[in-house]
Amino acid sequence: MKKQLAFTGGQPTVDVTTLPDELFHWPIITKEDEEAALEVIRKNKFSGTDITIKFQEEFAAWQGRKYALAFTNGTMSLSAAMFAIGLGMGDEIICPTKTYWGSVSQAINFGASAVFCNINDKLSMDPNDLERCLSEHTKAIVVVHYFGYPADMDAIMAFAEKHNLKVIEDVSHAHGALYKGRKVGTFGDVAAMSMMSWKGFAAGELGMLVTDDQNMYERALAYGHYERNNANHITDPELKPYANIALGGVKGRANQLCSVLGRGQLKYFDERVREIDRAMNYFCDQMEGLPGVHPLRPEKGSGSTMGAWYMPQAVYKPEELSGVSSKTFAEAIRKETNSSFCWEGGNFPLHTHPFFQTFDFYSTGTPSRTQFAHRDVRELDSGLEASEHIYCMTMPWFKKYMPEHIDKLVQAFKNVVENHEQLLPHNDAHAGGRWHGASNDGT
Repeated sequence: MKKQLAFTGGQPTVDVTTLPDELFHWPIITKEDEEAALEVIRKNKFSGTDITIKFQEEFAAWQGRKYALAFTNGTMSLSAAMFAIGLGMGDEIICPTKTYWGSVSQAINFGASAVFCNINDKLSMDPNDLERCLSEHTKAIVVVHYFGYPADMDAIMAFAEKHNLKVIEDVSHAHGALYKGRKVGTFGDVAAMSMMSWKGFAAGELGMLVTDDQNMYERALAYGHYERNNANHITDPELKPYANIALGGVKGRANQLCSVLGRGQLKYFDERVREIDRAMNYFCDQMEGLPGVHPLRPEKGSGSTMGAWYMPQAVYKPEELSGVSSKTFAEAIRKETNSSFCWEGGNFPLHTHPFFQTFDFYSTGTPSRTQFAHRDVRELDSGLEASEHIYCMTMPWFKKYMPEHIDKLVQAFKNVVENHEQLLPHNDAHAGGRWHGASNDGT
């Protein structure tokens, strides 16, 4: 349909501020949640563990793992996972370059080096690039189910088993997602995840670690939970002498206001995910065949799902739209919908940040990433150019199945695609991206 785009002065196709709030609102907080939270406040139970332990038990059962351990946030839970597997000085840990910095930056705290691998056209770890990253000092792989898309766990686990590597799953974007019918977070030796207020599983500011390995659970507990690092919880004789102090020098205890919110979210999570899945798949079905914009989701019938569809993405191919950049296209969508949901690029590739090139955490005059390494792992970054040219952008994240309103957003995308030539005189070739949250230009 020929239309003057809002980008060039026309009227928006839809104004999302006029659509029902429940179409997008997240998380869903009920009166039951509010009363439970008030109970924590009134009884000053913020710093206890009784509610948190109940939540851990419920979450472990839901996740399908023997142990669950709550932390202050997802980054802390991933740090504890690294300690749990015994990551140490001189070790290397492989991670996809396109992810949030909290997936692997804390490796420097253990004297380990991050080695980055490429992503594939699904924005996930490319198993075919793992061999390039491998050395005799590789200890582990961090698998990120980026933006909710389940990584290729068959190939990754086969590689890990072949080379005797530990696997940490970062499930921060993919709570409840399935890979061939099995929940992500149940494949690796240990999994960790964020439950901060914007995530698919949102519990204020919280993290969770899950595992089936008792020793890893106890190491993670001793790492950041001083109040439970004692004979009541620890059986490992190597840990017992260090009771009552957090071995990581950090306090990871969860705020029970978040734990009680987590219990409430878990109670209705599967039901709400089914609603999201129905709405998002309806949207993606309407987008099928549209050039340039390819919604990211598993093939139908594969048994794989997107969980809560955290920050749903479309892979963007500028060559299909006369070279219009993802940055310019995303800006056009924002104007065409009078919204802010569509931003381009996902996270910048981590290897391009100075933190992973020159930052000297130990004040020794040597970059921390290579401080204790047996090779300069930064030299491998030259093989990551492919990841710098895989583009994506955020799609609307629907929480309710309301096809009459979802169709309006579909039409906005179609209008921008069908009239993309109007964008060419204003095309900004910068691919775009974020280091975190709302930050969008590396500043």
